[in-house]
Amino acid sequence: MENVPTKDMRQTSIRENIAGKWHGKRYYSLEAFLKNKYGRRMKKIPIDAGFTCPNRDGTLDSRGCIFCSAGGSGEFAVPPAALPFAAADTEPFIAYLQAYTCTYAPVSRLEPLYRSLLGHPRAAGLSIATRPDCLPAETLSLLGRLQADYPDKFLWIELGLQTIHEETAAYIRRGYPLPCFSRAVAALQEYSIPVIAHVILGLPGEDKKKMLQTAEYLSGIPVSGVKLQLLHVLKGTDLAADYGKKLFQTLSMEEYLDILISCIELLPPDTVLHRVTGDGAKNMLIAPLWSGDKKRVLNALHHNMKLRDSYQGKYWKGRI
Repeated sequence: MENVPTKDMRQTSIRENIAGKWHGKRYYSLEAFLKNKYGRRMKKIPIDAGFTCPNRDGTLDSRGCIFCSAGGSGEFAVPPAALPFAAADTEPFIAYLQAYTCTYAPVSRLEPLYRSLLGHPRAAGLSIATRPDCLPAETLSLLGRLQADYPDKFLWIELGLQTIHEETAAYIRRGYPLPCFSRAVAALQEYSIPVIAHVILGLPGEDKKKMLQTAEYLSGIPVSGVKLQLLHVLKGTDLAADYGKKLFQTLSMEEYLDILISCIELLPPDTVLHRVTGDGAKNMLIAPLWSGDKKRVLNALHHNMKLRDSYQGKYWKGRI
């Protein structure tokens, strides 16, 4: 296990991080990371390239994950053909293959798509959302070649973990066991490809202790980024049906912020937090309605972290 800093070392480090690396926040945001590495903010353009998912095409299931909308979490995504219009300004952007499972196709289809996005003159890099059970050897090899062929661009893989608890994973129809996630992270690490793990806070049946166990698991493995997503109940999902039957309740803003801050405290200070709340499509959102005011949630997060003298990595135990 890595050496864990003393209390005085931590206090000095946190002051330096807040003033410098974290740009005034008490956690390492994606915005801060991009400013540090590229000197500017960048917009992330979500793309729907017409993929499907083993949870939808009958390979594992035909219903999708219980929380997933008909758009495969890509309600704001544009088709690749629309990218020239979505990226019409002169600023660099991140191409984000978001909808469904974006490695779930033969390499013969993936390679020209990935190269077209990485080859866009203003694309700073490509972020690919997928599942850990959809990264066969030939796909990993392709990703490795792309790393070498586009040295001036970055390549990220976003993996949906959601939870480490198998009972919850079965309920949400995730479709793979936890060791599959661990193996995918290790395989991607061999190619030096950064991994961004997606976590949902507030899943039915999980209390604060269980959610913190997921954060603690991520704190000990080599993921470079984490998305901490609030559970949304969206129209047309099986989760909405269960919510309508009053089988669970969503978190209040106060509950969410308390759990979120505790998760952030467990994560390493160099892990980039790509998301700390959610911004689901308002015309589809059933609950919690307070999440629609993203600015209010973020302001409350920053205020509460200051009141609690909280910061990212406060209770991090080191990596194995």
